[in-house]
Amino acid sequence: MMMRFAFVFLVVAGMRLFELVLAKRNERYVKALGAKEVGARHYPWIVLMHILFLLSLAVEALRKGARPSPRWPFLFPFFLAVEGLRVWTILSLGRFWNTKILIVPDRPVVKKGPYRWIRHPNYVVVALEIVLLPLLFQAPMTALIFSLLNAIMLSIRITAEEQALSAFTDYKEAFQARPRFLPLGRKTVVRV
Repeated sequence: MMMRFAFVFLVVAGMRLFELVLAKRNERYVKALGAKEVGARHYPWIVLMHILFLLSLAVEALRKGARPSPRWPFLFPFFLAVEGLRVWTILSLGRFWNTKILIVPDRPVVKKGPYRWIRHPNYVVVALEIVLLPLLFQAPMTALIFSLLNAIMLSIRITAEEQALSAFTDYKEAFQARPRFLPLGRKTVVRV
């Protein structure tokens, strides 16, 4: 049982480290294109929240013996699907994917992949992961506390990101008919 937790935890932590390396490489690329950074003041808080999330998950799960949830057969495939959405999101943005908000002025926004249906697939992934990982290993307090913290962080981050994208790109026009998080109830825009 402990092996399952250790494996999942190490894979997730390894993915986060890989993403930071990828983000740093992509940051150099977009800054060479003239990217402007937005939200630099709140970015360290987001990094801290994610580090504390992993630590809290480890402490709570290990205190309970790191036993998988009885709902593991349902939750784990759902978790894998969420991780698939993460990879699809990163691949769709390509060199423009980042953990920071870096906007290249006057460049069209990416509208392919999951962005065809929703504006913020990466934030959907993070929110689901913050719920699913703790629930996989019976750590409900971590799921609850960090879901609330993440909601606060995302309310700040998404506002800053959408304002910057609207100011510097075609975001407003390109995404006005797409919902933020769920593809259900897509708005219909009628052009006259």
